[in-house]
Amino acid sequence: EQLLDAIKRVYASTFSSQAKAYLATTPYRVEEEKMAVVLQKVVGSAHRERFYPDFSGVARSSNFYPAPPMKGEDGIAAVALGLGATVSEGETCIRFCPKYPRHLVQFSSVDDILQNSQREFFALHLGGAGSGPRAHRGSGLRRFGLETAEEDGTLAAVGSTYSPENDAVYAGISRQGIRLVDFAPTLKNGLFPLAEILDLLLALAKEGTGTPVEIEFAVTLPGSGGGRARFGFLQVRPLVVSHEFVEVSASDLRTEDVVLSSDDVMGNGVVRGLRDVVYVRPDRFEGRFSRRIAGEIAAINDALLDAARPYLLVGFGRWGSSDPSLGIPVGWGQICGARAIVEATLPRMNVELSQGSHFFHNISSFEVSYFCVRHDRDHRLDWDWLERQEAETETEFVRHVRPERPLAAKVDGRTGRGIVTRES
Repeated sequence: EQLLDAIKRVYASTFSSQAKAYLATTPYRVEEEKMAVVLQKVVGSAHRERFYPDFSGVARSSNFYPAPPMKGEDGIAAVALGLGATVSEGETCIRFCPKYPRHLVQFSSVDDILQNSQREFFALHLGGAGSGPRAHRGSGLRRFGLETAEEDGTLAAVGSTYSPENDAVYAGISRQGIRLVDFAPTLKNGLFPLAEILDLLLALAKEGTGTPVEIEFAVTLPGSGGGRARFGFLQVRPLVVSHEFVEVSASDLRTEDVVLSSDDVMGNGVVRGLRDVVYVRPDRFEGRFSRRIAGEIAAINDALLDAARPYLLVGFGRWGSSDPSLGIPVGWGQICGARAIVEATLPRMNVELSQGSHFFHNISSFEVSYFCVRHDRDHRLDWDWLERQEAETETEFVRHVRPERPLAAKVDGRTGRGIVTRES
């Protein structure tokens, strides 16, 4: 009964407003679309009333934001304790390059580890609907704390311990202290060859498909009773990467007509004729209002979609995150009219880029330019110019302006540089 109900829900989802908005941005027609439902065994183990893998994640053969010594073609992986909803929905997780698994940029200091460590994980609750811990969007998934993972024996492979007395983080959970998820036992101490497996699979999948790829995976490790570790290769799909030759030099970032510039940009190509800008007002933004902001943006997006007017979208934190404390929790259908998207930071909202989620895959698939503008880097966003533009729509937190001169977004995928300029 539950299986049949699940299949019906999958088919019914094609009639949702989000699915229709998604298709509206493609050349496809709803009546011509076909769908199949794939049944796949869940990778994981039962731990009393919980079922989940030790860890799971996503890996890509192209890294749009490489930091030395990494290169773009070395790839990037995002991994988290428990089921993959943590990664796919843009929540806090570990990002690493399979060729340099010890080089964790977001964990460069003790403060970084404390701030960026995963604190909860997802598991399938076997106790029946409506019972047990916090439900996730009405599904069978529940959130659990790290103390539960420690009881289940799944924290040991991914956990470390913070000692407040020494202000230090120690790999493993053998000592007393605050538990953290940094994957040190696996990535640094070699408990499981995760980086080596991902590096091999990405290379094989890229060669076999002839294009950059994204894969999803889940891993179950042997419990106290022994057994073998299992790496679940769940799916592979092409990752769209534009090969148009575009050059943005360092000097281009500082030209007079530049409205926005950054050297942390995803994509490649030029988008011209952007007549509309939708942005979250920096003076009014607060994380606790993220859901209301998402609703205001969605209404403007729908109006611009109906008018066939692509736009530049500017907001704070991580777009598409299901956690409002990390950014604005929009679905793709709520911003699908944007052709260039900006993720800006503030001292009170300074998070990692959105490179690990399904939301991010939509952005890359539709070749939407994606800018990161950090307040603590040599990036530029001309807020004064935006504020001077007359508002076509203005809500409590969001402004929609239509400048006299159209804008052009230009992104150099080789260097990661990008600019938005006023066209002549």
